Amino acid sequence: MSGRIEDYALIGDLQTAALVGRDGSVDWLCLPRFDSPSCFAALIGDRSHGSWRLAPAGAGPCTTRSYREDSLVLESEWRTATGTVRVTDFMPHRDRVPRLVRIVECLSGSVEMRGELRLSFNYGRIDPWVRRTGHHRVAVAGPDSAWLRVPPGVHTYGSDGSTVSDFTVTAGRKVAFLLTWQPSHLHSTPLADPDQALRATLGRWRDWAGNFRYRGEWRDPVLRSLITLKALAYAPTGGIVAAPTAALPELIGGTRNWDYRFCWLRDSSMTLSALLRGGFREEAAAWRKWLLRAIAGDPSDLQTMYGVAGERVVIETEAAWLPGYEDSRPVRFGNAAVQQLQLDVYGEVVDTLHLALLAGIPMERHVWSLLRALMGYLEQHWREPDEGLWEIRSSRRHFVHSKVMSWVAADRAVRLAEATGLPAPVERWRAMRDAVHADVCANGYDRRRGVFVQHYGGSELDAATLFVVKSGFLPPDDPRVVRTVDAVRAGLDHGGFVRRYDGRGDGPGGDGRHADGPGGEGHSGGGRRGPGGSAGGRPGPDGLPGGEGAFLACSFWLADALVATGRRPEARELFTRVVALANDLGLLAEEWDPVENRQLGNMPQAFTHVALVNTAFTLAEPDP
Repeated sequence: MSGRIEDYALIGDLQTAALVGRDGSVDWLCLPRFDSPSCFAALIGDRSHGSWRLAPAGAGPCTTRSYREDSLVLESEWRTATGTVRVTDFMPHRDRVPRLVRIVECLSGSVEMRGELRLSFNYGRIDPWVRRTGHHRVAVAGPDSAWLRVPPGVHTYGSDGSTVSDFTVTAGRKVAFLLTWQPSHLHSTPLADPDQALRATLGRWRDWAGNFRYRGEWRDPVLRSLITLKALAYAPTGGIVAAPTAALPELIGGTRNWDYRFCWLRDSSMTLSALLRGGFREEAAAWRKWLLRAIAGDPSDLQTMYGVAGERVVIETEAAWLPGYEDSRPVRFGNAAVQQLQLDVYGEVVDTLHLALLAGIPMERHVWSLLRALMGYLEQHWREPDEGLWEIRSSRRHFVHSKVMSWVAADRAVRLAEATGLPAPVERWRAMRDAVHADVCANGYDRRRGVFVQHYGGSELDAATLFVVKSGFLPPDDPRVVRTVDAVRAGLDHGGFVRRYDGRGDGPGGDGRHADGPGGEGHSGGGRRGPGGSAGGRPGPDGLPGGEGAFLACSFWLADALVATGRRPEARELFTRVVALANDLGLLAEEWDPVENRQLGNMPQAFTHVALVNTAFTLAEPDP
């Protein structure tokens, strides 16, 4: 039985990531990349699907845990009747192969320890053949091999498919375990010194965090969010995944269980904007190079998401052999939202290129050529319906948010042309900007209620309409803006937080919010986000049954809108409440269940941490 979603800590090496529970169990790890099949999948299955527990024998959750300094080095301590022990977990920045290092250190007395390593490759479907060689236990299955380096003096033995280690540590003694992955055709693994790897890892994180430039009162949650976002960036290419996990449910027992281990252009763009605000330019430059490679070709072939190296084929499948997190099925890998049309993505990409220029990253001519190609396509297609930000699985609609972000694309393209002097059809872009603005105001606005709605011809509220003020589409003192902010605040409230949009769910929260495109969204493809409701029931207006929790990013967006409309104290109060939902390590998933008081969805979620960072910076700025 896996722990609550908020019970997990994140460690990683900037190419993949693992989730470690309070009980000392690594329950999720995909190797060698974020989107590779897992070797530990107990998070969405059980122990037989892969895990590695290392803790005092017979102990429960750790007594305390924290990250060391501003890093991803996790320290968990257990205070037992006989002594106190610390387990330090981290993944060194990668040279040749990925490693997971676990250092056991007795701080006082003596403590009997137990390690149980159960490897199961291909998402818990293939149990490896395990053999002993020197100080290693080697597990091999098809193309994968994992090498467990056993410390001298520690006895290991096989038991029911697991490699078990029983040993005792006394005050001052350290014992280090190293798990290394490599292709199975290689016959040995390079050795590494655990203490040296720890020093190097801390040094790398220390150097990186030294660029942090936020000066507000929420220093710790902002920096932890930025560290988390950095951890989701695939270092070899610059691609940024939406989350390191797959199939964590948006409603316990429900069907909205999506795979977020891919690079959504929207999420990546927003992540880069947050990193730039935090003072981190290197990631922006790397992501822009990734973008150019990923979307090279015909602008009409632009996808909503790609693999971490820019792969275009992302096939969604269901893993019938996995029971899912707390029986939430189906478990999905891959994401069908890759097939959707989401016009807002163009606005996010162009806006990020504009932010990069403002941050001092020059606009090269080949980047400018790409931008012009994207704008040429958008000029011809912005009037079309799409699946939108929430990646609905029902029919396409004219979503207000998609149109507003099309306006953003034209507006930022004009600003870029004016700032750089590079050749461009500026008058055409200005005309498009004006046409989109007029179209949204005429068709996306409910004159009877005086508010912007989710889509043309509809009456439903949508938190994404807050972008009419966040993007600069309308000034914050425009009565239409103020009424829309108030309507979202009242009409989408879910236990003091914000749902994504109106829906017809039939459970707590009552509303079916997140749909997701032809594959849903899982961040997309499979359903990325929808409203509260029960796990079953008829499909809602987004095309999916059941509901979801409050969408945490939407609550931060509301705080931004409250600041813009002159209600800073209310924004501050909302921001403080949302930040308080983070776990003891400062990590947030995609959603929050205000009925059961627990986090929901994939974890940690880039979209949520991006919104936290941006709102913190907004609150730190003086009133105009």
